[in-house]
Amino acid sequence: MNRLKLPIGIQSFRTIREEGYYHVDNTPQIRELTDRGFYYFLSRPYGFGKSLLVDTLRELFEGNEPLFRGLDIHQHWDWSTQYQVVRLGFDGKYDEPADIEADLVDQLQVVERDLGIDPPKSFDKASSRFMYLLSTLDRSVVLVDDYDKPLLDVIDKPEMAKAIRDYLMGFYGIIKGSGRNARFVLLTGVNMLPRASMFSGLNHLLNVSLDPAYATICGYTDRDLDTVFAPELPGLDRDEIRRWYNGYHWLGDERVYNPFALLQLFRKREFEPYWFEAQSSTHLFRRMMDRNICPMALENRVVDQSLISKFDPEDPYLEAQLFQAGHLTIVEKDQDRFMPRYTIDCPNFEVRYGLNRSLLSFLGQEDETVSDCGKDLVRLLAENDAAGFANRLGSFFAGIPCRWQDTKKPVRYDMWYAGMLYSCFQTVGLDIRVEDHTGYGPTDMDMAVFHDGRGFVFGFGMAEEADDRDSAVHGIIEKMRERDYAGKYRDRGVPVHLVGIAISTRERNPAAVEMLPA
Repeated sequence: MNRLKLPIGIQSFRTIREEGYYHVDNTPQIRELTDRGFYYFLSRPYGFGKSLLVDTLRELFEGNEPLFRGLDIHQHWDWSTQYQVVRLGFDGKYDEPADIEADLVDQLQVVERDLGIDPPKSFDKASSRFMYLLSTLDRSVVLVDDYDKPLLDVIDKPEMAKAIRDYLMGFYGIIKGSGRNARFVLLTGVNMLPRASMFSGLNHLLNVSLDPAYATICGYTDRDLDTVFAPELPGLDRDEIRRWYNGYHWLGDERVYNPFALLQLFRKREFEPYWFEAQSSTHLFRRMMDRNICPMALENRVVDQSLISKFDPEDPYLEAQLFQAGHLTIVEKDQDRFMPRYTIDCPNFEVRYGLNRSLLSFLGQEDETVSDCGKDLVRLLAENDAAGFANRLGSFFAGIPCRWQDTKKPVRYDMWYAGMLYSCFQTVGLDIRVEDHTGYGPTDMDMAVFHDGRGFVFGFGMAEEADDRDSAVHGIIEKMRERDYAGKYRDRGVPVHLVGIAISTRERNPAAVEMLPA
């Protein structure tokens, strides 16, 4: 098997087809898309090939038949008909509406030149040029890539976000009013389209982001890896590839890989969080602080569809932002309820590792410090060294500000520190299970960790005064025994220990740690 070029950063369908790059044929889904309707919207995270999809559609509708020879759609397409394609996209930096206006005017001038359109001189605004262009064309196709990037550039500036939203609302509304003769319309972006009252001009678009028929239209499947990319697999652990980079799920039968991360792996031949490190997640970490949510609370979170498809710059919803950005994915859908509900979680080890490592870095912890601490804590657990574990944990906590606590509410430092320990353990790749409840209702059992043939079930609680620390940690252990927290893990066939951690209310640090066999 001959190795081909890796299409890293290549968004041109023609380049990929003509210059010897690997290519995954997604034209069966494209054919389904073009046969079933005309007006669509698709949301996917960065790095999943939305721009390549848009360019493929452009070449298809322009009738560039040689590029599609050997692909599924070739024998099903009418190559005798060509369409006039208007393709727009946003790949610059946008600080205000004037930046978008200037960029759109430049893009429209290129489209006008390519299509032989000469607008009246008075049409100097992007909106007037766009309206004239669409009303002039007979067989048009409108493709807009990354419709929401200008909004995301200013997501932390509410007033400017509102101004840019209003500008885009007016511009995109032209598609509905002037594009009645359009054969096909597709908008792509990271975030779902906002509610109709915000972008009413786009409420005719069919959102196929969670349509199972198009779940694999962007991204790579296991089958793609084992066929198209088979020459790249020798020397790499196939199961590790799946653990690190597979797991994204948009309700189809298959889960998909992140293309950006996978291609970087094939280039560098080492497992690293390539995609996550290329993201800017600072605003998401700030939102987690605002909502008092730690990463542990995001595991197996149950939400309804409105909470993962919502996008409102003036009222951002954290779970929706994390899901749409690719930090969370759908694990399963509950079909039994009148209103479907979804369990969401990190899609794979890359995201889980990158999210926790980056969060601790955001809080002032160096990567090397976190890694060393995690390894030390695991070693001390294995040695049943409760005192050493408490001291090492205390030094780690001392370097992290307690920023998730809202002083207007009862402070639960135990939950804060449980989240920090969880993040630390995730950065060293431990097998972790998080439980929010048992049959007894809310509990103090926060997580179970498995390492080197042993299990450790953690319970956290508060110690109000210095002389309460021993009784507090004993109480945590007894409650864990009474409610049999370790019971569900005994069938793993490994010894299980209970680890009680009492946090001092006054010192905001571990007051006592106790480890006992379950």
